Amino acid sequence: MKRMFMLAAVVCLPMVLSGCLVAESKYLKKVEEADNLNKELTTLQQKFRDLSTENEALKAQVAKLTGTVADLTKGKEKLAADNKELEKVLKAKSDSLSQSIAELRQRVADLDAENGRLRKDITTLQKAKEEKVQEVSKTYEDLLDKMKQEISQGQVTISELKGKLTVNMVDAILFDSGKAEVKPEGLAVLQKVVDILKNVKDKAIRIEGHTDNVQIVGALTRKYPTNWELSAARAINVTRYLQQQGIDPANLVAVAYGEFKPVADNATDEGRAKNRRIEIVLVPKE
Repeated sequence: MKRMFMLAAVVCLPMVLSGCLVAESKYLKKVEEADNLNKELTTLQQKFRDLSTENEALKAQVAKLTGTVADLTKGKEKLAADNKELEKVLKAKSDSLSQSIAELRQRVADLDAENGRLRKDITTLQKAKEEKVQEVSKTYEDLLDKMKQEISQGQVTISELKGKLTVNMVDAILFDSGKAEVKPEGLAVLQKVVDILKNVKDKAIRIEGHTDNVQIVGALTRKYPTNWELSAARAINVTRYLQQQGIDPANLVAVAYGEFKPVADNATDEGRAKNRRIEIVLVPKE
């Protein structure tokens, strides 16, 4: 019996051992699979952690970008409001400028019209001035022709400068020494002047009395204390004569300069003779 049991054990042992070997192989395979799964799990857990970290970073970035977008939206809204206000300001300024331009254009048109009138006035004035100059020149030429003799004798000089005509007569041709009354020969000379000046209507006629610097002495000082009084009396007498001959007194002016506007040196007889004079000056009316 015992022998049969042992024989059975010997027969069964290979089978048991074979079954054990099969079970161990499966176990080892399962262990290996478990290790692989653990490794894969560890890898997946690490990947999860990495993805979680990346996700948090992305969330933070999204939050930051969301804030930026919000700020940009606010900025855009503010810019839109500012732009709208700026458009209002620009429109107001544009309207104001358009009005200013229209006013300036009207002003320019008014100024052009005014300039046209002024040019016309200037042309008219220039023409009138030329006519007056021609009148003065004609008066000058007439006087030269009328008083050839006196001019040739050095008793009268006639000059014309810038529309101002001057008839310069030495006192000897008009007055006796120390006297203010025009002598007959002087009246004849003045008459020649009257014949020309009575046709002058648009000029003032200024009669100027001048003397040398020799002081008046003796009994004559009771009538003419200084040369001023003598030059004034002579100028007035010539002026009165011109009036008596029909020249409008409104155009006549008597002026006394005495010794204070000499035309020559008073240190010589010749110079003093030139300074003792009556000047009849045609000047523009004031």
